[in-house]
Amino acid sequence: MLLSPIIESYALILQQPRTGDKVASYASALSRAPTAGDSPTPLSSSYPKKFAFSAYRNTSLSTAFRTLSLSSNNSDSRSVSLSSAPQEEPLCPKTPSQIPKPKPAPKTPCPPEPDLQLHIFKTPHTKYTVYNASPGKITYLNRYSNTPAPAWDTKGRLEDMETLYSQLKSQLDSAATEKTGMEEGISIYKARITEMEQVRLQLSAANQTLSTELAETKVKLSSTNAQLDDMKRSHSFEIDDLRRKNRNDFEDAKDDHRKEIERLQREARDELDRVRKDAQEEADRANKTWREELADKERELRAELEEERARRLREVQELTTQFSLQKLTADNDVTSKDRELQSLRSELNEVKANLESSNALNASLKEKLTEASTSTLTLETSMRAMKAKIDFLESDNQAQSQAFQDLNQQMLDAQAVAAEAKEKLRQEETLRRKLHNQVQELKGNIRVFCRVRPALGDEETKTAELAFPDADTDSKEVVVQGPDQKSAMGTVTKANNNFSFDRVFGPSSQNGEIFDEISQLVQSALDGYNVCIFCYGQTGSGKTHTMSASDGMIPSAVTQIYETAKSLEDKGWTYSMEGSFVEVYNETVNDLLGKAEDWNNKKHEIRQDPVKLKTTITDVTTVNLDSPSRVNAILDQANRNRRVAATQANSRSSRSHSVFILRLIGENSMTGERSEGTLNLVDLAGSERLAHSQVSGDRLKETQNINKSLSCLGDVISALGSGKDAKHIPYRNSKLTYLLQYSLGGNSKTLMFVMVSPLQAHLSETLTSLKFATKVHNTHIGTAKRQAKVKD
Repeated sequence: MLLSPIIESYALILQQPRTGDKVASYASALSRAPTAGDSPTPLSSSYPKKFAFSAYRNTSLSTAFRTLSLSSNNSDSRSVSLSSAPQEEPLCPKTPSQIPKPKPAPKTPCPPEPDLQLHIFKTPHTKYTVYNASPGKITYLNRYSNTPAPAWDTKGRLEDMETLYSQLKSQLDSAATEKTGMEEGISIYKARITEMEQVRLQLSAANQTLSTELAETKVKLSSTNAQLDDMKRSHSFEIDDLRRKNRNDFEDAKDDHRKEIERLQREARDELDRVRKDAQEEADRANKTWREELADKERELRAELEEERARRLREVQELTTQFSLQKLTADNDVTSKDRELQSLRSELNEVKANLESSNALNASLKEKLTEASTSTLTLETSMRAMKAKIDFLESDNQAQSQAFQDLNQQMLDAQAVAAEAKEKLRQEETLRRKLHNQVQELKGNIRVFCRVRPALGDEETKTAELAFPDADTDSKEVVVQGPDQKSAMGTVTKANNNFSFDRVFGPSSQNGEIFDEISQLVQSALDGYNVCIFCYGQTGSGKTHTMSASDGMIPSAVTQIYETAKSLEDKGWTYSMEGSFVEVYNETVNDLLGKAEDWNNKKHEIRQDPVKLKTTITDVTTVNLDSPSRVNAILDQANRNRRVAATQANSRSSRSHSVFILRLIGENSMTGERSEGTLNLVDLAGSERLAHSQVSGDRLKETQNINKSLSCLGDVISALGSGKDAKHIPYRNSKLTYLLQYSLGGNSKTLMFVMVSPLQAHLSETLTSLKFATKVHNTHIGTAKRQAKVKD
């Protein structure tokens, strides 16, 4: 556009002084007008910074010149603007001559006239040369520039101004058109800006609302988190309370269950005693009635017998009298014969020839007398028999027969009552076995007892701190104070370890008291179940004393079995018992009842019957046990053959696991029932630490094998407690666990004795044994099955 150079020319006009010749001012301004070949010069390059020149379209040049002002701008760019007069739009003059003349300005002193010569100079804002056409004219200076601008002639200047004005007007018109378009665009942009501002306000309001909601949400979230934390804490407290309550309820239910079991046992025993008592009373009453009736009959018979005896005596007296008479007659005859003999003797002297005949006659007479006496006795006997027969025939035969029939019927009734009582006793025995098994199952097919051996001799001053909080009630808990523990701050503390089992026996407990608790399991073996009782603990904790002492579990169990078997004979049960005794030494099975010199030659194998759930050992000695003395004999033999050795932990330490296997076979001749039970009494070798036992050589190998087998036993217990399938339980990892497979795997009623030492030096081993026993106590092994059948 050519607007910028034109406006620049007008700006140069302003640089001229306001007084003097106006034509010279216009000429000076026009001398700066660009030619057609010149390029337009930016307006901003002709003025100093921070000045602006403004002009509006539709205004006259005089108005524009009159309202021309210079204003400062804070921006770095320079611009020239024309001030507008928004109140009215005056008509533009048609020619420059119609432009109103400005008021004359005060004249400034003129510089001295220069020489009349042609002055050629260039302005700093143009590219062309300005020639001084009128050197005689006065050169004016303005306040903005010190550039001389010589005045031109008026006519040429006016013509040029007319042309310039026409061009300026056309350019202003086009600028006005552009301004209108720009204003319309600006109005559109303003409308869009207004809309965007409204949108911004709406978004700002929405943002404010969302910020408020976000703040509220954060507050709510923080309060919710606080409430959640409170709820978590309260929930944790409630869970702890519920756990404590459930634990207390479980303990209460367990106590109630135990009390209910004891009550049922008492009721069962009372009912059994009552039934037995009623049956015994009924039998006693029947026997008493039968005895009374029998006594009455006996009295009647005795009375009749007395009468018969009296009558017989009378008859005997009569016969005696008759015999006396006959004897007297015979005596008289003898006397007469004697007289005759005397006469004959007198005649003997007279007749010696007849002496021999007389002697013969005398002998014959004596023989006849003897025969007569014998005939008399035979006659008396025959007479008595005939008399009894006559009396019996003469008595009331029908009454005697009825009496004998009544007596026989009463005897049969008494026998029937006795048979019924015996049948009831057999039924009660069957019911007792069933109830006994249910009670044992309720107590658990695997139970754990804990026994603390007493301190011996000078050990009393070296004992650990053990407590039995419920020794006066259930006696199921033991508290062991752990070793000293030093914290990071140097504080020494001791932790109490609480353990709970089915029964806890303190140091003052005797073997008899312990056997009272396991006698019910021995009864289960008689009833046809597999029973396993084994002792576990460190070496020197009293396992062998508990199992094999004179009043230990093995002799006491055998004694109970014989006594119970004898008491069951009245109910038709007969038992046969056979036993075997083996040991597991260095993962080898040895026969303790065989010869020790054959151990290296005989190899015993353990075989399992998965159908009958029965364990057998090949080529092992089996002994029939017909008396307790026989059992004591094989126990002594086994104890002599069992391997023991002295270590730093124990002067006589068992180096093998011993297993006493007692098989009980019972048959009932009345019901045809048959039962087969097995009682396994296991004395495990003691677990020991190598650092404590200080063994080497063979003892070291024995210790390693003992600890390995006990570790395998722990693995089996862990696998059973985790509920694994029987195929994945590692029974075969050790000969001990393989031998006890069906005792641990669910087909047996199992009791574990954990034996602990009270000494402070053994505290670590004691805690280890109690923790292992707790793991066993929390294990469920299933339900044992009775090995019984009925004969066809």
